[in-house]
Amino acid sequence: MSDSFAELFQESESKPLRRLKRGEKIKATIVGLSNESIFLDIGGKSEGVLHATEMTNDANEVTAAMGDTIEVYYLQSKNGEQLFTISIGSGKNAEHLEEAFRSQIPVEGTVKEEIKGGFAITLGGSIRAFCPYSQMGLRRVEDAAAEYLEKQLTFLITRFEENGRNIVVSARAILEMEREEMREKLKETLAEGQTIAGEITSIREFGAFVDIGGVDGLVPISEIGWSRVENINDYYTVGQKISVLVKKLDWDADRITLSIKETLDDPWEAAVEKLSSGTILTGTVVRLAPFGAFVNLEPGVDGLVHISKLGKGRRINHPREVLEEGQELEVQVESVDVIEKRISLAPSDYESPEDDQKKEDTIVKDFKKSSREASAGFGTFGDLLKAKFAKK
Repeated sequence: MSDSFAELFQESESKPLRRLKRGEKIKATIVGLSNESIFLDIGGKSEGVLHATEMTNDANEVTAAMGDTIEVYYLQSKNGEQLFTISIGSGKNAEHLEEAFRSQIPVEGTVKEEIKGGFAITLGGSIRAFCPYSQMGLRRVEDAAAEYLEKQLTFLITRFEENGRNIVVSARAILEMEREEMREKLKETLAEGQTIAGEITSIREFGAFVDIGGVDGLVPISEIGWSRVENINDYYTVGQKISVLVKKLDWDADRITLSIKETLDDPWEAAVEKLSSGTILTGTVVRLAPFGAFVNLEPGVDGLVHISKLGKGRRINHPREVLEEGQELEVQVESVDVIEKRISLAPSDYESPEDDQKKEDTIVKDFKKSSREASAGFGTFGDLLKAKFAKK
């Protein structure tokens, strides 16, 4: 940056003195660099100091730059300097870790081995700690050993006893704090109607939980797809990246309702153009209800055959008496409600009472017509007798 160390430091001198509590997390601006120390503007008259080794790469090069803003934890004031850390990872001694415990400053450790109830953690390569299974992450992992062994993670010390001989740590506590920060940021940007990226974290019978960036939302099973979904696992898997639409936000109740199907094309729009009254097609019975049978006409498009139209004129108490799920059925479209997205169907061989009446009327009409024709062709019985006598 163009600002010199003197200019940045002079600017910090004009600010009022800030009193910090041990373990307090703040944002600071780098105003100076040396081989051993990184000097920080912490918003007060006295500068802060961070050990340079906390921001070096594998080649022992400092990765920080003048003017960078970083997050640090306040350790203590010593020899007129206010000391800070990004996290405690050196594990030089138990006293250092005890300070991290009291100030709730994160520590870095390596997962060394799986033991009864959890994992043995080495802090700084020399001090042993214990992390229970439940505190390793936000969610249960099937193969915990394969997931965590030999990995370096950030922990919070939750118990420090016997001068450091009994140390218990939690990685979950760190993750929960990070998620809370992300949640607060989401509250400022997330809105109903937005389509965002997410990752499926859990699948249950009633829906799927999706991580949308530090917060989990629920996709109810009814919002998985346009077709009726019985088992979500047939369509999606844990860890899968997906797009979801935010349907409802309730931060007070900590509930976020999401939808997958709203991000997909609605099959109804294409189907309704092909379906009209009188159309005959073959569908599959997908659900039987006391009032009728739902028939799938094409993916995402179902119609209803009312129970009164089943049984071929015989009164039935439930559609299962004449149909079963998975059965193919030839149906005829009776009506299409575009607004409510409802399709009324009937078996293709169904004859309504009106049809029966029409048939009866036709039979009676034909019978009367044939009777008149007979009368006109042969005359009355009396006429036939007269004709016979005349021949004699």
